Amino acid sequence: MFFSTLVGHAPHFIQQPEDLEVVLGEEATLPCALSGYHGLVQWTKDGLALGGERDLPGWSRYWIAGDRASGHHDLHIGAAELGDEASYECQATQAALRSRPAQLQVLVPPQAPEVLGAPTVALVAGVPGNLTCRTRGGARPIPELLWFRDGVRLEGASYSQTLLASGILGTAESSLSITPSAQDDGASFICQARSPALPRGKDTEVTLSLQYPPVVTLSSEPQTVPEGGKVTFLCRATAHPPITGYRWAKGGSVLPGARGPLLEAKADASFLTEPVSCEVTNAVGSTNRSTALDVQFGPLLLSPPEPVAVDVGEDASFTCAWKGNPPPRVTWTRRGGTKILGSGPTLRLVSVGPGDAGNYECHAEPGPSGVGGGLGEATLTVHGPPAVTALHSPPAALGAPARLECLVLASPAPDAVVWSWGEGTLASGSRGRFLVETFPAPGATGSGGRGLVSVLHISGTREPDFARDFNCSARNRLGEAGARARLTRTDPLPLVRIVAGGAAAATALLLLLIAGGARCCWRRGRGQWRGNCSSRSGPCLSLPRSPTLFSFLRFRGTALYLIFIFFISPQDPTNGYYKVRGVSVSQDTGAALFSSPASPAFPASPSGFYDLAPHLAVFPPDLGGLYRHREGYLTTPYTRAFTNYVKSTPHGTPDPAPGRPPFSYTVLPVPGHQRLQTHV
Repeated sequence: MFFSTLVGHAPHFIQQPEDLEVVLGEEATLPCALSGYHGLVQWTKDGLALGGERDLPGWSRYWIAGDRASGHHDLHIGAAELGDEASYECQATQAALRSRPAQLQVLVPPQAPEVLGAPTVALVAGVPGNLTCRTRGGARPIPELLWFRDGVRLEGASYSQTLLASGILGTAESSLSITPSAQDDGASFICQARSPALPRGKDTEVTLSLQYPPVVTLSSEPQTVPEGGKVTFLCRATAHPPITGYRWAKGGSVLPGARGPLLEAKADASFLTEPVSCEVTNAVGSTNRSTALDVQFGPLLLSPPEPVAVDVGEDASFTCAWKGNPPPRVTWTRRGGTKILGSGPTLRLVSVGPGDAGNYECHAEPGPSGVGGGLGEATLTVHGPPAVTALHSPPAALGAPARLECLVLASPAPDAVVWSWGEGTLASGSRGRFLVETFPAPGATGSGGRGLVSVLHISGTREPDFARDFNCSARNRLGEAGARARLTRTDPLPLVRIVAGGAAAATALLLLLIAGGARCCWRRGRGQWRGNCSSRSGPCLSLPRSPTLFSFLRFRGTALYLIFIFFISPQDPTNGYYKVRGVSVSQDTGAALFSSPASPAFPASPSGFYDLAPHLAVFPPDLGGLYRHREGYLTTPYTRAFTNYVKSTPHGTPDPAPGRPPFSYTVLPVPGHQRLQTHV
């Protein structure tokens, strides 16, 4: 019957044991079930048979349980120990069946971790520190150590472990690096040891006790204050351990005498750029806070515009820097004008021309308190070709001295001013009857000359001099220009007037002598006239007494005397100009004057000089330094200055010999003293 059962139903496992992990001290069960087998079933541990009885004698914590009739033969191990770790098999010995081996592993839960310094750890706020958590040996497997704050897991902790010689864990350690702040004072941190033997883990809690330097807030009241107003600064601080001192500073410089959390001051513009700071100290350290005060003040000129010199057609720009709070509005105008040319710190002039030369001003309006503001000024000098104007020249008589004059305005200064006529050219010095003088045209006081005046002297005029043109030309690196001048011949009438006047005066003198003799004799004969005749003098002319006749003679004598003074008095037909001619440039008064007879263009003054101001006034007075280095371009006041100009052929230095040798321009000397030229 047993064999038929075996033949009809071959024995086999319907359940075999599997690898099992059990926590130390807990019960472990390894299942085993067979079908078609009712013989002996036993368990082996690492190949050692535990026995065939159900209660397994000799193994007090081991037994076989389950319904034998249904083929269940489960191995139970109570209160598992580390020694229970082994490989177990279920065997049907009579059927020669063996189950697969099942590995039993005993897990050892970790102990509660230890936090160094717990339950309270002292750290310094702001200083990096570590929280260290440690668990000691025996735990299997090796546990992990986790950190939590307020239920949130913290990452970034470092982990290390040591193993015993037997391979059993010695210690496991975790370090959490933190840089606590003052807000972390009293905070709780949890270190948890967790493993498969203890899935929920074991926790250890630690509380932070922080020492920190002062936490400071600095404020001002009011925050916006006008210059000169009063302001109070308040320095609030919390600290552990307590505060030991306050220190105040402004712009980095300690304010002596300032103590405690309050500071009162009078605001000025420096508070805007030099912040006020408060430093609070305790045993741990010190904290410094600063604040800039919003001080409102009027505009202050930091850097005025610089003079600019450019050539015609180039761009020019000025820069003017102002400081103020609120920032000032800066505008640009031309001196004497109201038109706004631009706004902001920079004025740009594109492709300037001669008319752009002059003084430019940057303006800043006063601040909210009405304080500050003003203007900065700079000169724009525009270099261009010369402008030449022929000045009025006095009439001259044939054979008498004469002169021709021209005004040259140019920047840069001309290389030379040259006179040319039919016989040749002359830039300076003398040649035969001709002499050239060139000197600065006087300008406004303190501004120096604004041009050159060139004079061509002719010692004795000839007929051709009145029929030809004299050309005054000038040249600089930007171009050249010129103007024509002509001599005007005087009327010979004054000489006839002098001769006729002399004859009339002689006749009047003779009549006066006769009248005087008659008066003397009349007094002597009648004894009533008292004249200069002596009683012992020779015979006198006897005239009848007549007061009417005497009055008539007296009146006629006076009139004839006046006629004598007018006609006979020595008089120079050249008005004294060619007796001694001097040229003077005043450095004290700045008067644009030089010696000249009266003319329609330059009316006579009591001093016998005439003024160049009508010619120079059309140019900006600030361009007085025209002939200094890189100074301004001045245009001619005559709009038709070039109309009659005929460009002269360049000539060489004048030579007494006929011909026109080459002439090179040279820089003219600009005399700084009075010069005197005498013509006889």
